[in-house]
Amino acid sequence: MTMTANLVALTRTTPFLYRFVGAGSCFGKPIRHSITIPAHSPSYALNFCNGIVFRQLRLSPKAVSDDGFNGGDGNNHGRGGGGKGDDSNGGEHNWSFLSWYLDLLAKYPVLIKALTSAILTLIGDVICQLVIDQVPCLDLKRTFLFTLLGLVLVGPTLHFWYLYLSKLVMFPGASGAFMSLLLDQFLFSPMFIGVFLSALMTLEGRPSQVIPKLQQEWFSSVLANWQLWVPFQFLNFRFVPQQFQVLAANVISLVWNVILSFKAHKEILQK
Repeated sequence: MTMTANLVALTRTTPFLYRFVGAGSCFGKPIRHSITIPAHSPSYALNFCNGIVFRQLRLSPKAVSDDGFNGGDGNNHGRGGGGKGDDSNGGEHNWSFLSWYLDLLAKYPVLIKALTSAILTLIGDVICQLVIDQVPCLDLKRTFLFTLLGLVLVGPTLHFWYLYLSKLVMFPGASGAFMSLLLDQFLFSPMFIGVFLSALMTLEGRPSQVIPKLQQEWFSSVLANWQLWVPFQFLNFRFVPQQFQVLAANVISLVWNVILSFKAHKEILQK
């Protein structure tokens, strides 16, 4: 995804979100907090290679230096591994789950996205079994294998796919988002769904049923994928920075994992 704007404004308007990211201690009324950062600034975005984590925005539990390593002086110039700073709040660092996650995401992008996908596939399969299938007890082997694919296949594959896609599609604005959407949904997704279903059937010890499963469930799975993902992915490619696209997609993927688990474990009808 190509970012063309020279300035990016990040605005916090809700007291809940303001408290969630650890940006202060005001609880009674909405707070508007706007920061404008040049697009060429080192703090403009997280970088997969050197771990820059919005240090001027203080979204990281630890400020990091421009080369991606922790500094040691603890002041407000972007260095310090936990020492007291000299900001207006008496030098206290603003900690939050979000800032901790972003810090880890910057340092270990593939690992963190893989673990995130694993957690979401696990939750998705559990929801599918308990709510849709309504089984008396969980099939732990099924959940383990579904989660394993989320860890070793889904998360890493999506990371490298989005990274490649952001370099492949160089059109700015809506045209670039539309092109990314076409490639993602009509080229990558159909193939990836086929690979996922085939891998799952093989891991479950049913390789002879791969073809019947694909014949029965592949197209309906792709169609369900389009209905859910096409509108979301357009917004994702259009407005979300590349390094956050997998994170944003994981929010919707919880719903998708429930659907995919149902499709993947649906009994094959005998002809």
